[in-house]
Amino acid sequence: MSLFARRRVAILSTVAAATIALSACSAPGEDEESSSSGDGPIKIAVVNAQSGQLSSLGAWELKGVKLAVDEWNKAGGVGGRQIELGVFDDQGDPTVGTNLARKIASEGYVAMLGTAESAVTIAMAPILQQEEIPNITSGQSPGLVAVKSPFLFLNGPTSTTYDETLAKYIVDTKGIKSIAVITNNGSYGKGEHDAFLKALSSRGVTPVADHAVTTDQKDFSAALTSIRQKNPQLIFVGAEEVQSGLIVKQARDLGIKAPFAGAAPQGTPVFIDTAGAANAEGTIVSSPYLSNEISDASRTFAAAYKAMHGEDAEMHGAKAYDGAQIMLTALKNSNLATGKPLADAIRSTKHAGLLGNFTFDETGVGIFETSIGTITSGKLIAATDA
Repeated sequence: MSLFARRRVAILSTVAAATIALSACSAPGEDEESSSSGDGPIKIAVVNAQSGQLSSLGAWELKGVKLAVDEWNKAGGVGGRQIELGVFDDQGDPTVGTNLARKIASEGYVAMLGTAESAVTIAMAPILQQEEIPNITSGQSPGLVAVKSPFLFLNGPTSTTYDETLAKYIVDTKGIKSIAVITNNGSYGKGEHDAFLKALSSRGVTPVADHAVTTDQKDFSAALTSIRQKNPQLIFVGAEEVQSGLIVKQARDLGIKAPFAGAAPQGTPVFIDTAGAANAEGTIVSSPYLSNEISDASRTFAAAYKAMHGEDAEMHGAKAYDGAQIMLTALKNSNLATGKPLADAIRSTKHAGLLGNFTFDETGVGIFETSIGTITSGKLIAATDA
């Protein structure tokens, strides 16, 4: 019995999922095994938060993936077969993600794109590894590498790269050493905390304040009041978009005037809108994709993204687009392989992407550079002195 035939008899999860067929939907009566046989669509799962506080991440990810798949399908698909996306809402919850991993394994999906939430991806990884389903994630926690799954790949740098680049600019270039830190206790926040403190320690710098908050916390007055008393030159924030924006807004309300710094979330429209453009002004951001104007490729991508979705692209959409391009290229180069041969093909794929030149190592990381930008007049632009 084939691998996917065995998956079909597995117990189905009751977790709800909305499946979107971009084109070439299965004919009436066609069973799930067509995904791994020689006809019918190739089924790829997209798993992200489509609801809740992290839903903006899921929306950006899905739009980037859909653009890439639409381009491939219009060009004839992969090996003459169209790509069909199944879109699943993990709600930003690792338990839901675990159930979804079982569900996509039982329904004949050959690969997964997502999630953008490191904790959810880490929870899903053992099941995906057991079922030999390659996964390209948009998470950046070093905890993803620690899983050591040969089926798990990252479509961007880890926090180690983001924060080493950031510390180099803040300490080495700007000479700032009085730094306060506020991060959340989720996988992303912990990863940011540890990576940034390691980068500071290598430069002989110890934070003047170091505060952890919960992932669902919305009132940061106690931590920010303590930080205000230390009067730092700069505040590092390690939290997702909405929470980071709330921290900055509340800090300004408390009279804190020090600039902020952080990684990918601080470069997004959601962060700027939540914090308020005036409050976010001067925020220092480490990112592999500073804007839609960084190259001819980014301008082409941004124009296509806007034509399809009616809004400007940003880094998460670009990351997801790169990840989808890598996955589809590996499928093509491997002659529509599945399981370990597909994972091996992903690792062998060299891709000149929007975020940079991908070359995957044994850990599943393929890109190791970011750039420095600052928020100026409500937009992220490249720092002139980086």
